[in-house]
Amino acid sequence: MLYLVPTPIGNMEDMTYRGVAVLQKVDLILAEDTRTSKHLFDKYEISTRVISFHTHNEHSKLAGLIRDLESGMEIALISDAGTPGISDPGFLIVREAVKQNIPITCLPGATALVPAIVMSGIPCDRFHFEGFLPQKKGKKTRLEYLLSLPNPFILYESPFRVVKTLKRIKDMTGDDERQVSVCREISKIHEESIRGQLSTVIGILEQRTNIKGEIVIVISGNISK
Repeated sequence: MLYLVPTPIGNMEDMTYRGVAVLQKVDLILAEDTRTSKHLFDKYEISTRVISFHTHNEHSKLAGLIRDLESGMEIALISDAGTPGISDPGFLIVREAVKQNIPITCLPGATALVPAIVMSGIPCDRFHFEGFLPQKKGKKTRLEYLLSLPNPFILYESPFRVVKTLKRIKDMTGDDERQVSVCREISKIHEESIRGQLSTVIGILEQRTNIKGEIVIVISGNISK
């Protein structure tokens, strides 16, 4: 069995009872960063063997892990924060496990995109989750497509690029009608949501000398559609 186990995106108390139980009982845990996961393991007394499994080594480790699963091992996959596979490693091993008819289960749990869209104040019955934009080639084309959508879209962004990204979106839309919500440090002690028109939110953020934390941006849809 391959277990996909969400881990807290901020507040450690968001870990579920079932998630702890699974991590305690499996034979092996695959962690994006073993140094980060150690804090979680120490808090919940998880002593299961853990190895690193991340973007830079998942291809080389995949075949061996699939053999372990086929031999009967129970393995859990976690990312540094949130649900594995959502803007984090996980897809490759899930795809291969599906091909080999290995049982898979994903526990429900923490992810940043749902709290961000729900508390944005922007209609959220339908939305598009984009995650991280391309850093170089293709960013403009991708933004043009996202800004054409009639429903809101969600971006993950670095605190160092959030103002630049919002300014680019404002320049591309050519107006200030779009509503935006910038969520920072969701579930942590300094959680904050900044909401309003693009120029308003940009102005607030430009006054900050040092923006910190994980950023989720929600942009309202194209109302002309």
